[in-house]
Amino acid sequence: MAFDEKKVIEMLRADDASKSRAFEEIVRTFSEQLYWQIRHMVYSHDDANDLLQNTFIKAWQNIDSFQGYSKISTWLYRIAINETLTFINRQKAIQTVAIDDPDVNLDERLEGDPYFDGNETEEQLQQAIATLPEKQRMVFNMKYFDEMKYEDMSEILGTSVGALKASYHIAVKKIEDYFNNLD
Repeated sequence: MAFDEKKVIEMLRADDASKSRAFEEIVRTFSEQLYWQIRHMVYSHDDANDLLQNTFIKAWQNIDSFQGYSKISTWLYRIAINETLTFINRQKAIQTVAIDDPDVNLDERLEGDPYFDGNETEEQLQQAIATLPEKQRMVFNMKYFDEMKYEDMSEILGTSVGALKASYHIAVKKIEDYFNNLD
């Protein structure tokens, strides 16, 4: 059964039982894609799961303030990205790594992650993506993995479509350069 956004929004406005059923439908519908969006940013299954849970907790706490001006998916992505960026910034403040190598343990984290079953090329792609600045990484992940439209990304990130296209192009170029330098 397809997700009926209008029906779900109506249910969110109804009694508590309907609101709970609507939110269960939201969680069922968007959990996997939000998980992977977060996962591409944090590289750890446990961290991604925690952030996904935090995203849904925050969404539930603020469900009454959802006005329906944007799609539910856009609203959830915005919450997930904000949660993820807050987490990443907190992690950066805690970590004491060399200034010239901020991703010093990325290889070990990817290889040692039981949920990462990628081949060598996928691992190298994840390493290349990890070298991107946060905003480029988000844009690349949304476009490449989620096949999200620039207009939707613009709503989520509050950035112009033109800037997002440029950011994606630059990210692709950096990833290409990364692979070219592996030889």
